[in-house]
Amino acid sequence: MAADVLTITTSKKEIQHLHRAFHAQKRAFEHDPNPSYEVRRDTLIRLKKALLNNQEALLDAINEDFSSRSRDETLLAEFMPAIQGINYTLKHLKSWMKPSRRQVGLLFFGSENAVHYQALGVVGVISPWNYPLNLAVGPLITALAAGNRAMIKMSEYTPRTSQVFQDLMANTFSEDLVSVIIGEADVAAEFSRLPFNHLIFTGSTAVGRMVMRAAAENLTPVTLELGGKSPAVISKNIPISDAAERIAFGKAFNAGQTCIAPDYVLCPEDKVEHFIDAFREKFRKLYPSLKDNPDYTAIINDRQLKRLNGYLKDAEEKGATLIEVNPANEDFSRGARKLPLTLILNATPEMKVLQEEIFGPLLPIVPYHSIDDAIRYINNRPRPLALYYFGYKKSEQKHLLEHTHAGGVCINDTLVHFAQDDLPFGGIGDSGMGHYHGREGFLNFSNHKAVHTKQRFHSGKIIFPPHGTLLHQLVYKLFLR
Repeated sequence: MAADVLTITTSKKEIQHLHRAFHAQKRAFEHDPNPSYEVRRDTLIRLKKALLNNQEALLDAINEDFSSRSRDETLLAEFMPAIQGINYTLKHLKSWMKPSRRQVGLLFFGSENAVHYQALGVVGVISPWNYPLNLAVGPLITALAAGNRAMIKMSEYTPRTSQVFQDLMANTFSEDLVSVIIGEADVAAEFSRLPFNHLIFTGSTAVGRMVMRAAAENLTPVTLELGGKSPAVISKNIPISDAAERIAFGKAFNAGQTCIAPDYVLCPEDKVEHFIDAFREKFRKLYPSLKDNPDYTAIINDRQLKRLNGYLKDAEEKGATLIEVNPANEDFSRGARKLPLTLILNATPEMKVLQEEIFGPLLPIVPYHSIDDAIRYINNRPRPLALYYFGYKKSEQKHLLEHTHAGGVCINDTLVHFAQDDLPFGGIGDSGMGHYHGREGFLNFSNHKAVHTKQRFHSGKIIFPPHGTLLHQLVYKLFLR
C-alpha cells in the first residue's frame, strides 16, 4: 500500500512538473519565436559540453539500469552519434537557416519566391529505454537547431539514467528551453496529450498508435520511429563468412535490443547449414564468453527477459529447432540477466518469433529458393524500419532496392546507416513516419513558410477584371497549353 501511495504521489508531482514546464516553454517561445544563429549555436555547444563533462556519470547510470551494459557499446551507440550529430549540425546550421530561393513563373515576372524555415514552438520527445541517451539527445539536437524549445519524457525502464539526465539538463538549461520529465506510463500518457507543436515518439508500433491517437486530439503533427521486423537477406553470390560476421555484430550489439537490429535472416536454402557454422564461429570470436563478459550486454529487465524466453518456448513447442550460441557453455539458469544468442530453424508463421518484433538475441533463419522469393516474403509483411542485403553483385543490389520498401537500407553491413549524419533516419508504414537526423531533422522540426514577394512593379494586374479583354485572351493562349 505504501509503495502504491508513493507511486501516485510521484506521478502527481511529475504531472505538475510537466504542465508547469510546458506552459513556461510556450510563454518563452512567444517572447522569442525566432532565435538567432548565435543563440542556437550556443545552445548546442552547451549541450555538447554537458554530455562530455558528465560522460562517466551517464556511463555508470546506463550500466546500472541494464545491470551490465557494455561500456564500449554505450560510447559507440550513445555518445558518439550524439557528439558527432552536434558537430555536424554546428557545421551546417547557418546554411540550413537561410531561406531557400524558389523559381517564379513567367506570369508573375518581377516577384520573388522563397521558403523561410521557422521554428515550430515546443517539441515533445518521448524516448525509449534501449538507447536512453542517444534517442533523447538525437531529436533534441535537431529540435534546438530549428529554434524550438523541447521537453523529453524519459523511459521508466531506465530510472537511473533518467534521473541523471534530468539533473544534467536542469543544470545546463532553463526549464523554459529544455525540460526532462520522468515518471511511469501515466505520466507518458499525459505527456502525449499535451498540445505540442510537434511530437516525436520512439518505441513499439502498438504504443506508437496510442501516441498518434492522443496527438490527433490536438492536431499535433507526429514523427514516429517504430520498430518491426527488419530482414537480413543473404545473396547466393557472397562468401557466407562475410555475411555471418556482419549479421552477428548487428544482432549481438546491445544484445539485440535495437530497433534496427536484424530481426530474421533470409538465407539461400542450400547455404543454411554453412551460415549456421560461420555464424557460430564469427560470434565466438566476438564474444568468447557471455555471462561475465563486459562486452555482452544484459537484457534490460526481468519483464523483457521473460518475454524473450516465452518466445523461445513458444517456438520450440511448435516445432522449431533452437541452436544456442554459447561459446563457453555457460549456465544461464540463474544469476546474470543475460541471454545467449539463439538461432531458430524451421520457424513457422504461427510462431511469435515470426509475428512480433523480437528486440533481443533471437534470430530466426528463413530459407529461400530465389531472390524474388525473398523479395515476395518481405513484401508480404509490414514494411520494415531497416533492410539489410549481403551480396556484391550490383545488379541484384539494384533489383532488391527497386522492389522493396524500408525506412533505411544497409548494403553489406548492419546498423551503421543510423550513424550517417547526412542521411535521414525514419520508418515507413508500420515502422513509422517522418525523419530526423541532420538536415532532414532540421526541416522536420521547422515550419516551411512559403513567401511570395512583390515590390512596386506588379505584373499580376494583367489578370485583374474586367475579364474578357484581349490581354486576358493572350494570357490564356500563352499559359493554357
